[in-house]
Amino acid sequence: MPKVSAEFSSNRREEIISACEKLYQTMNFKDITIIEIGKITSFTRTSIYNYFNTKEEIFLALHQKEYELWIIELEQIISSHEKLTREEFADLLAKSLQNREQLLKLMSMNHFDMEMNSRQENLIEFKKVYGQSLRTVKKCLDKFFCDMSENDKEKFLYVFFPFIYGIYPYAVVNQKQIDAMDAAETNFVYHTIYELAYNCILKLL
Repeated sequence: MPKVSAEFSSNRREEIISACEKLYQTMNFKDITIIEIGKITSFTRTSIYNYFNTKEEIFLALHQKEYELWIIELEQIISSHEKLTREEFADLLAKSLQNREQLLKLMSMNHFDMEMNSRQENLIEFKKVYGQSLRTVKKCLDKFFCDMSENDKEKFLYVFFPFIYGIYPYAVVNQKQIDAMDAAETNFVYHTIYELAYNCILKLL
């Protein structure tokens, strides 16, 4: 890769990630290729390989970006409130997840492929941000729920995070899925991301 400025490299990476994000709004993970991503960037497709080895690395970078945006919102909850009741905190945390539908979608789909087909250094950077999200939710618990024991806070984290990995498929369903569930008589009850998250958080608290 030719020597370029850090700002230039960062801008190129961001353009690639944004192109992937745009395609992901209308296409499935399996149908998105580096060729398709390259078509909507301002440079040649082969230049993408200067920044990412696989499409999974691009998706991992998008996933990392979504975590970073969620962390910013969590920090705003911490800085904007001195006290919160359990109901108020559940409301704000559930809303933060509702605002990050793409994060939940990435969590629930092809997560294993993203990690296994990315270089170790990229995976480490992703895990650092994931770890920061854990610590930031813990920071919320530390500030607003002094009565919770450290053991209870740990239990909260290790139920809450696995839970949010499964929200998306329950809350975002298409008409084909609804028709199939009706035909199968599953008695599916639709709940929003907010409703699922709020009820779970309140139970955990």
